[in-house]
Amino acid sequence: MTNTYNDALYQYVLGLADDALILGQRTSEWCSRGPFLEEDISLSNLALDYIGRARMFYQYAAQVEGLGRNEDDLAYFRDERAFSNLLINELPNYDFAFSIVRQYFIDVHACLYLEQLKRSSDVHLAQVAEKAIKESRYHLKRSETWVLQLGQGTSESHERMQNAIDELWGYTGEMFLMSEVETQLLTSGVCVDRSALQVSWSAQVSRHLSVSTLAVPEQQWNVAGGRKGEHSEHLGHILAELQIVQRSYPGLQW
Repeated sequence: MTNTYNDALYQYVLGLADDALILGQRTSEWCSRGPFLEEDISLSNLALDYIGRARMFYQYAAQVEGLGRNEDDLAYFRDERAFSNLLINELPNYDFAFSIVRQYFIDVHACLYLEQLKRSSDVHLAQVAEKAIKESRYHLKRSETWVLQLGQGTSESHERMQNAIDELWGYTGEMFLMSEVETQLLTSGVCVDRSALQVSWSAQVSRHLSVSTLAVPEQQWNVAGGRKGEHSEHLGHILAELQIVQRSYPGLQW
């Protein structure tokens, strides 16, 4: 069944907000745990960039929904089945290499995606993309450097990076799957055809991994379902920590 335009737009923007919030929350777990002070600060700033991005998308989603809810309602008072973030964003930080590889994969995608979203027929989305892409370009420079350094580093750093690539590769395909609402909005020029980005993403990632003495996994597998609210057990734990204060004291204001 086709959604109304407003319903489709709301669900689309909400998905972008959920992506940013969950990745920001996951990255914030590195605060005070970075390998050295400068990187600790960089990771904390990266998390804040994504949480700030989430706020912009949630504010717009609430406006489109028109039911009087605000960004806090959407972030703190929905259960995991109502969240539509990509699965790769919710995976735990198993080690530093895992977080770096995930961020690199997401950064390459974000730069390609936001460059297209800047041309959205929706002025508000285009404005958010204009701001966010500046952040993502910086994020990509950072994660590219880490991939190169760790890939060409010690035998242990190389092994950890390759293990992370092998573990994460099957989650990257979801970044290029078009949801029903995206397909609907594509005809009006609102959203991005994410499926069209996969060739460029794969080529860019493959080149950089090769230079970094790392390899694209030979075994191809794919996991998806986040956009439909089908999540791993990890999302519930993230939301429990993220939402506990507002759920314990509804309407709390600082």
